[in-house]
Amino acid sequence: MAPGHVAYGMRASFGTAHVTPEHVEAWERGTALPDAGEVAALAGALWCHPSELMGRPRTLREHRIARGIPAEDVARGTGLRLDAYHHMEETGRWTGDKRQSAKLGALLQLPPRDFIAVTGLEGELARLLTEAVTTRWQAHVRAVARLISMERKQLHGPLDAMYHEYQALMTATLSRAGGTTASGEDGRRYLEEIVDHFWTRLPDQP
Repeated sequence: MAPGHVAYGMRASFGTAHVTPEHVEAWERGTALPDAGEVAALAGALWCHPSELMGRPRTLREHRIARGIPAEDVARGTGLRLDAYHHMEETGRWTGDKRQSAKLGALLQLPPRDFIAVTGLEGELARLLTEAVTTRWQAHVRAVARLISMERKQLHGPLDAMYHEYQALMTATLSRAGGTTASGEDGRRYLEEIVDHFWTRLPDQP
């Protein structure tokens, strides 16, 4: 469809009287971005779901738009005031409590990786994973499972593999140092990237 046809469809059927062909052309070029209402109208005019118009959603706002859910519904569903929720979208910083975070994850159907990123829990996940690979991973399965809302048995393989991977790096470091204290650069780098290592080992993780 030409930009003029798309703009006309949006104006005629979805109440976006301000949209012109120039708006559509700017969206196509990437020099401007539609707001939430415009995305919904554009999807309707093109007979597709809003998520099909976007790349992989990253931010809280993008996840909400991709699901086609109004901000009012997310605020109500998580027990937040609408102005407080709007502020979280604008700043890109989710500040809800654990109960509200769980409701957000369910409402937006967030996979574990996106849930952790959107709710700002990557630091906590990194701490738990670091403890798991440097001590006994079995002692941390429950906490990791609770944090990312997954079954514990799904984590046994990834955590066991990461534990042995990290321990092998440290053993190799000590061996190269002739049994004396070494810099442990490989081990430090592994810990810095531990969240990424974790996601790549989980099944069906984008």
